[in-house]
Amino acid sequence: MKFKTVAFSGLLAVAVAVAGLVGWFSLDKETRGFLAQFPTDRDVLFWKQSQRDAAFRALDRLPFLAKHRVIPAGNTASPLPPGAPLALALDVDAYMRGQRSSALLVLHNGQVRLERYGLDFGSDGRWTSFSVAKSITSTLVGAAVREGHIKSMDDKVSDYIAEMKGSAYDDVSIRQLLTMTSGIRWNEDYGDPQSDVARFNNHQPEPGVDALVSYLRKLPREAPAGTRWLYSTGETNLVGVLVSRATGQPLSTYLSEKIWQPAGMEQQATWILSKTGQEISGCCIQAATRDYARFGQFILNGAQVNGQSIVPDGWLQEATTARTGINIPGRGYGYQWWTYEDGAFAARGIFGQGIFIDRQRQLVIASNANWGGGATDPAGTAAREAFYKAVQKALDDQASTTGQNPSPVPEKKG
Repeated sequence: MKFKTVAFSGLLAVAVAVAGLVGWFSLDKETRGFLAQFPTDRDVLFWKQSQRDAAFRALDRLPFLAKHRVIPAGNTASPLPPGAPLALALDVDAYMRGQRSSALLVLHNGQVRLERYGLDFGSDGRWTSFSVAKSITSTLVGAAVREGHIKSMDDKVSDYIAEMKGSAYDDVSIRQLLTMTSGIRWNEDYGDPQSDVARFNNHQPEPGVDALVSYLRKLPREAPAGTRWLYSTGETNLVGVLVSRATGQPLSTYLSEKIWQPAGMEQQATWILSKTGQEISGCCIQAATRDYARFGQFILNGAQVNGQSIVPDGWLQEATTARTGINIPGRGYGYQWWTYEDGAFAARGIFGQGIFIDRQRQLVIASNANWGGGATDPAGTAAREAFYKAVQKALDDQASTTGQNPSPVPEKKG
């Protein structure tokens, strides 16, 4: 993710001037922290750890750096009642230190079994989602299908984004876009400054054309559509453009209308915009950790509002089970969800963001972090997967001890 084209050699001076004008101590602590650790590179992938620590909680605080739209919450928050403390066979504090975790929240049967914060972060703050936003964007596709804005998952991308006509995306369906099986060339190497994920926000679009659309429509085909899985944040960003075109609304408005308000989120969230004013739908929602957990519970409960799912019957089952392999045994990819062979599934973002959902155990785990080992940190990933398994085991042990099934699975459509 990159930010607005401003000479970064002069940005710190601008930041200091802004702080002086409005009064340093009138700013909230997150904004002061971000200004004190102001980055010297426009690309978050190459920021120092201390800069990320400060920025991840404040990306929407400096409009000269990144513009955003607000995602309004409703008037009544969905309750998160406390449950019995979760007995885990591991040191949670040590795990959080190893993850450089800012927040960790475990819901079981809708009750809070574990909630802890780190990195001087708290329940009242917002942390950036990175690719956790992909799974939220996917759910908005389901809502648009149910409402008839999108006629079929097998419609072509160019049916909704006219500027893609004549490009390689003429052959790509919405379903293939969601499963990342378009066959279009893309390089998602976070460590390579010449990769597509690092370069596309620098692209200068033609006048009147969305910046992302302008970049993607020039990419060549490498494989027949539907035959190869290749992770591409660019394509999730394209999904967001498609949903906005289909619904006639900004994604932030549609998210607030379909999920954020009816699901009872506690705080407003924000969504960072591209240089041409489109929500960066593969990334960049800022929200409270409790509201990430509420989103997980909303999905676990069948994405229902007043007993009616916002997505078509069968949608969530399709979205959260493997539609394609990812070359890892027992793992797969659905509609922007990572899947496990035991039926669990997850939203994942770089630097340690995640929402893990296990229907069988009625379990949701929301986590935010700033991994010390970089964007995808293999050690951080492995430790997080081990933590998920430890929580599952703790619930299974509880069930065997009490003689009760702790995880009744209600039958829900959607």
